[in-house]
Amino acid sequence: MAKSKFTPEEALAFHLEPTPGKFEIQATVPMTTQRDLSLAYSPGVAVPCLAIEENPETAYDYTNKGNLVAVISNGTAVLGLGNLGALGSKPVMEGKAVLFKRFADVNSIDIELDTEDPEAFINAVKLMGPTFGGINLEDIKAPECFIIEQRLKEVMDIPVFHDDQHGTAVICAAGLINALHLSGKKIADVRIVLNGAGAAGIACIELLKAMGARHENCVVCDTKGVIFQGRTEGMNQWKSAHAVDTDLRTLEEAMKGADVFLGVSVKGAVTEDMVASMAPDPVIFAMANPDPEITPEEAHAVRADAIVATGRSDYPNQVNNVLGFPYLFRGALDVHARAINDEMKIACAEALARLAREDVPDEVDMAYGRKLTFGRDYIIPAPFDPRLIHKIPPAVAKACMDTGAARRPIVDMDAYEVTLKTRMDPTASIMRSINARARAAQARMIFAEGDDPRVLRAAVQYQRSGYGHALVVGREPDVKAKLEAAGLGDAVAELEIVNAANTDHLDQYKDFLYSRLQRKGVDHQDVHRLAARDRHVFSALMLAHGHGDGLVTGATRKSAHVLELINHVFDADAEHGAVGVTAIMHKGRIVFIADTLVHEWPDQEDLANIAERAAGVARHLGVEPRVAFVSFSTFGYPRSERAEKMHQAPKVLEARGVNFEFEGEMTVDVALNTVAQEAYPFQRLTGPANVLVVPARHSASISVKLMQEMGGATVVGPILSGVDQSIQICSTNFTANDILNMAVLAACKVG
Repeated sequence: MAKSKFTPEEALAFHLEPTPGKFEIQATVPMTTQRDLSLAYSPGVAVPCLAIEENPETAYDYTNKGNLVAVISNGTAVLGLGNLGALGSKPVMEGKAVLFKRFADVNSIDIELDTEDPEAFINAVKLMGPTFGGINLEDIKAPECFIIEQRLKEVMDIPVFHDDQHGTAVICAAGLINALHLSGKKIADVRIVLNGAGAAGIACIELLKAMGARHENCVVCDTKGVIFQGRTEGMNQWKSAHAVDTDLRTLEEAMKGADVFLGVSVKGAVTEDMVASMAPDPVIFAMANPDPEITPEEAHAVRADAIVATGRSDYPNQVNNVLGFPYLFRGALDVHARAINDEMKIACAEALARLAREDVPDEVDMAYGRKLTFGRDYIIPAPFDPRLIHKIPPAVAKACMDTGAARRPIVDMDAYEVTLKTRMDPTASIMRSINARARAAQARMIFAEGDDPRVLRAAVQYQRSGYGHALVVGREPDVKAKLEAAGLGDAVAELEIVNAANTDHLDQYKDFLYSRLQRKGVDHQDVHRLAARDRHVFSALMLAHGHGDGLVTGATRKSAHVLELINHVFDADAEHGAVGVTAIMHKGRIVFIADTLVHEWPDQEDLANIAERAAGVARHLGVEPRVAFVSFSTFGYPRSERAEKMHQAPKVLEARGVNFEFEGEMTVDVALNTVAQEAYPFQRLTGPANVLVVPARHSASISVKLMQEMGGATVVGPILSGVDQSIQICSTNFTANDILNMAVLAACKVG
């Protein structure tokens, strides 16, 4: 998998736009009427306050404490960058907070403490205890991190977890369980060498010892060599706990005959000779970031039997903390845990190891561009595996209950697993699935408007994200200048820039276009102008001749005008069954609205066609369609000539015998609300509609834009369906990311 490339400018823009930072706070209760305010604040709020005073445990019922984690740092060891200070660490802590939300729906807030004094730090965190359900410590240098974590665990009654230590240890342990499973070795028998005696290294070796590794079989090294009994130089109490009685003095000596190497040190610390001296089927976890102690290529050059993991996403077996901390806290919070103990960490590692041995869903395979099966190159699950959320937290919660650290045990674990499955936003999995399919398709995508910086940024992202090959229609000097202005000058060499002047196919394109337009009042000169000078037509001609697999256009011109131009080359009009379907994603729901692009005022036959096309798009995106023909009336009342076609369209579908649910005509609230549907027991929908067929294009446009502006919905589309080739038309207000999403849809041939 190619390493994702980005420029400093792109990284800064990501953190700056659309608003500074990476998250905001939203109310979960209505805040519109005077009564709402009276309940949310004074006087209504006094009631839960008194209830909590009487029984502190009810804080988990009446406040957000039970799903709120603090990410706390003083910035003394930020990433691999060193001591950047409290403020310098804030972007990382914000990032950690959004990872909690994204992967496990844990609300999290970042807190940066401006002190390097462990006592001041401990006191500050201890005093914040009532606010949170858990504390995630981050980027604090060793040995202070050991002191801080240990003391906070002693004085607080909520989980305190230093992710740099234990997060790495848990994923490392999961990988090692499977590596030993493959090589037929037992943890009690293997000789383990650890290089790097900082926070992560010591946590790794302590967890492995808790899992059965024998003290005398574990050799720990630091910059001064082996930590042996009697050594005095560069020692502290945490290192001393792992000193062994040995004559070994260097890493090179320790590696001879070792079964396992764990590296949390520096690039190049391990040589090919060291790897060659290891025992059969050596396990090498080279976790230094960004560059490992030895690369998988270097290790495999001398030992084909080696099982290698690194901290990097562009190699197999990534030791990635995002597989651990979100799910550890999810499980801990859901049983109101007092702590995260060793048993919970081991349960997390074992559950991760089990998951890697199971059959991998297709969407995960597609995300990684290869079939993932348990083996030497796949011993740790992939971070985007959708099963993580419902496989890992139950194991953690059960271990917490078994060890007596749970305040509120879960009675029905099966029901808990179901709630976890539905907890994550299903729209995220839809977009992830589309991205995965696009990576598998590797489509050559034509970006028609190479004179627009947004389109160019989208084209670069398309190619650098590994979706396929970007073909940009534009003039090379212009493309180069605009990419340089966007801070992407190095991308010019990566993109293929095409135009009428540098193609060998212009005559072929013109002949094809003339054959289509000669009876529509178009002469050879007109055809030359269209083919050679209009990028929309030129791009469509490229696609028609198989010189690309998909086309994205429309970011610089009104969609109606772009459709007219494309119709010179393709039959992309209402007469030939083209339809525009827009996906609206909001608060975990996805609803498709059609037709948002092509039909101005469809009749009942058109509406039935639109319904079939929209149902096809929904299914292409993994949603089983429930179609509603919506109007201002429900099942014939109030009567209106304007609503008559909506009344007739379901009858057309009945006659066609389609294989999806449909109903109508009905108002939007009846279509989307199962309680409102109960007033009509004869209606055929088995749940809320997810495809809304509207009376006309203007009502579709109003609905979509109202949801976008007032409701804050994510809008994808309109998705053009019913055309022979994969074409997607953007709106002029689209961002580079929106354009990229349309390219991904085109790559998947959605519609």
